[in-house]
Amino acid sequence: MNVAVAVRAAVLLPVPDSTGQPWHPSSASCTAPSQIDNWLLPVSVLATIILTYNEEPNLAACLTSLKGLPHVLTIVDSGSTDRTLEVAAAHGARILAHPFDSHAAQWRWALQQLQSEFDWVLGLDADQYLSADLRCDLTRLFGGADARLRFHQGFYVNRRQIFRGQWIRHGGYYPKYLLKLFRVDSVQLDERDLMDHHFYVCGTTATLRGDLVEDNRKEQDIRFWISKHVRYADLHAREELVRRSASQPWPIRPAVFGTPDQRVIWLKRLWYRMPLYARPFVYFFYRYFLRRGFLDGKQGFIFHFFQSFWYRLLVDIRLDDLLHQA
Repeated sequence: MNVAVAVRAAVLLPVPDSTGQPWHPSSASCTAPSQIDNWLLPVSVLATIILTYNEEPNLAACLTSLKGLPHVLTIVDSGSTDRTLEVAAAHGARILAHPFDSHAAQWRWALQQLQSEFDWVLGLDADQYLSADLRCDLTRLFGGADARLRFHQGFYVNRRQIFRGQWIRHGGYYPKYLLKLFRVDSVQLDERDLMDHHFYVCGTTATLRGDLVEDNRKEQDIRFWISKHVRYADLHAREELVRRSASQPWPIRPAVFGTPDQRVIWLKRLWYRMPLYARPFVYFFYRYFLRRGFLDGKQGFIFHFFQSFWYRLLVDIRLDDLLHQA
C-alpha cells in the first residue's frame, strides 16, 4: 500500500473514540457538519510540500502548525548543513534531497515526484506557518466535511507578513493573497520566475479562511535580509529583462479585475512601462504615504523603505546595466 492509499484509508475508516462515536479530524478543533454530510463527501488526499535549505530557525514553527492535518508531509531539501533535517525527521516528515537551481525548477521537480500519489498539494515556504483558523479550514476541507474541493482547482490564502517581530498591516501588504493550495493535475509553474515562484491553475479558485503567517526569524539580523535581497535584485532584473522581450511573458492573462495573480501581473506590466530610477520613488511614496505604511511604526519604516525603495533601486541599477550590455 503506498503512502497516499494509506492516508485515504485512514481518513475513510475513522476509529471510534471513548464515547463510541467515530473520530473525525475536524472534531479535534473545528465544528463539523452533521455526520451524515461528512461521509457523503469524497475524501481527497493532501500532500504538504516544503522546500528547505538551512531553515533550522524557522522550520519547527512551520511543522508544529501543521499538526492535526490529514496530510502527508514532505520536505525537499537542497543540502542543509544545520539541524534542518533533524527537525523535519522529528516531525515525521518524508525527506527528499535535490540540488537547487531555481525556486520554479525545484518546485517542478518536487511535484513530479509526488504527482501520481496525491490529488492536492499545499506548497509552503519553511518560514510560513498556519494560523489556527487556516488549519481548521484545511482540516474541514480534507476531512470530508466540505464540498469546496469539488468545484475549485486552487485556493488562495491571506499572507500575514511579519518583519523583525512587527506585523506589516499597512502599505498594501495586508491582505495579500497567495495561491498555495492546488490540484496537482491543474497547476502550472513558470520557469521564467527567477527571483521567486508562483503557482498558477487552470480553472476556478476560492479563498481559504484564516492567515498564512510569514515570519523569517533569520531576518532579525538585518544583514541577512540585505545580503539576501542583493542576490534577489540580480535575479529580479534578469527576470524583468526576459519578460520585456518575450512574446508571451506570462502563463495567465493579466486582468485588473481578475484573480489576485492576474491583478499582480497586470500591475507588473504597468511597472515595466515606468521609467527606471523614478519608479522606486513613486512606489515608496505610494506604499508609505498613500497606503499608510507609516502606521506600521519603526520596523514598518525599515521594511517599507528597504523593500519598496532600496531594493527596487538595486533592481533598476542592475537592469540598466543589463540593458546596456544587451
